Amino acid sequence: MNKNYELELPQNYDLIYQIDAKSKKVGVIFTVVSLVVLFVVLGIAVIPLIGNFNVELADTKYLYAYLVFMVTMCAYIVLHELVHGIAYYGLTKQKLTFGLTWSCAFCGVPNIYCYRKTALIALVSPLIVFTLVFVPLTIWLYFIDPIYYLMSAFVLGLHLGGCCGDIFMTYLLLTRFKNKKTLIKDTGPAQYIYLERDKD
Repeated sequence: MNKNYELELPQNYDLIYQIDAKSKKVGVIFTVVSLVVLFVVLGIAVIPLIGNFNVELADTKYLYAYLVFMVTMCAYIVLHELVHGIAYYGLTKQKLTFGLTWSCAFCGVPNIYCYRKTALIALVSPLIVFTLVFVPLTIWLYFIDPIYYLMSAFVLGLHLGGCCGDIFMTYLLLTRFKNKKTLIKDTGPAQYIYLERDKD
């Protein structure tokens, strides 16, 4: 089977699992987990600076850095979803949808049913790409300037925390839904998982 998706749900498939980040319960859980991850990353980042932090935060040389920091955080959210979109479009050539809800930014392909492999690639793409960018950058900035380092660590924490939904779905597909014929309908904030019905 080389197909990456189905235009229509095959008749012998049943909906097995669904999750919607727009629901209050799921949205709150993901938000709390994201914040915990962010603060854990920041806590780890601060450890090397304990007893060795002699910087004037109001120094004018940091004004541009603060601006870049704010722009980077906003740009990251957009770029994260664009990477999802690039992966999905590269594998399906189907129409994408982008948006923002109270609990998440999202990219989806709501008009098709993706096979497990396609969904996995799209799910992990931003996690891999931006981790490979932010981890080396944060380490490098540690040796350059503590403020730049902490800003980069914050963006790294924002990135890892923001990936909690992607990581959760990846975990499900790697552990619970291992069948390569598993189909996923990704509307953006909501994901629906379908499995082929057992043949009697």
